[in-house]
Amino acid sequence: QVQLVESGGGLVQPGGSLKLSCAASGSIFGITARGWYRQAPGKERELVALITTSGSTNYADSVKGRFTISRVNAKNTVYLEMNGLKPEDTAVYYCKAVAIGARTYWGQGTLVTVSS
Repeated sequence: QVQLVESGGGLVQPGGSLKLSCAASGSIFGITARGWYRQAPGKERELVALITTSGSTNYADSVKGRFTISRVNAKNTVYLEMNGLKPEDTAVYYCKAVAIGARTYWGQGTLVTVSS
């Protein structure tokens, strides 16, 4: 089992920045990729950014150039740095880990609200 705990959400004005963190614990050695997803009210959950164990990254078109996913292996933590935030970025952001055997783990989510 893998436990994921997100932090860093909150209220920010348009154009502002936030940095989300996702700390992993448990059986982390089998993890092959980690990512951030988000779900806005009335919408389906969507991929925001993904990072593999080799360091390859993938971003949704809507966040390219504004968001950056990174990791610190020594802390078992993945980050999502969000700049130039827009009201349409408002959502609950979830951390995800994919492990060997396609096992999937989710965090509890952290709310990001972009509003003036």
